[in-house]
Amino acid sequence: MWWIYALLSAFFAALTAVLAKIGIKGVDTNLATAIRTVVILLVAWGIVFYRGGVDSLPGLTRQNWVFLILSGAATGLSWVFYFKALQLGKVSQVAPVDKLSVAIAILLSVLFLGEVLTWKSALGATLIIGGTLILIW
Repeated sequence: MWWIYALLSAFFAALTAVLAKIGIKGVDTNLATAIRTVVILLVAWGIVFYRGGVDSLPGLTRQNWVFLILSGAATGLSWVFYFKALQLGKVSQVAPVDKLSVAIAILLSVLFLGEVLTWKSALGATLIIGGTLILIW
């Protein structure tokens, strides 16, 4: 079932790039990021309240808070740079470079999470990097 959610994520990420490219025309990218963040904030908290997830908020540990906050900061920086790249470049070039995050995530998961680098993961990461280079040149 995870792969269905992953495909939906990929679809909406692709849609995000196209919609953002249209939406940021003539707009400060930091303002665009802030608007996008408010929308995401409303949607995310709406889902949490609708699904009853607020009840588990007191159970979060210090580690949960620290790493979720750091993850949020990383996401925010990613969006700031992504919007700036979209404003300056073509979606067909920016999106593939952004997806290098997949190969980088594989490397980071091996280095920091102790995940095993299989030949399939290594080959996949290599193909992603190669495909990105082909698309941007």
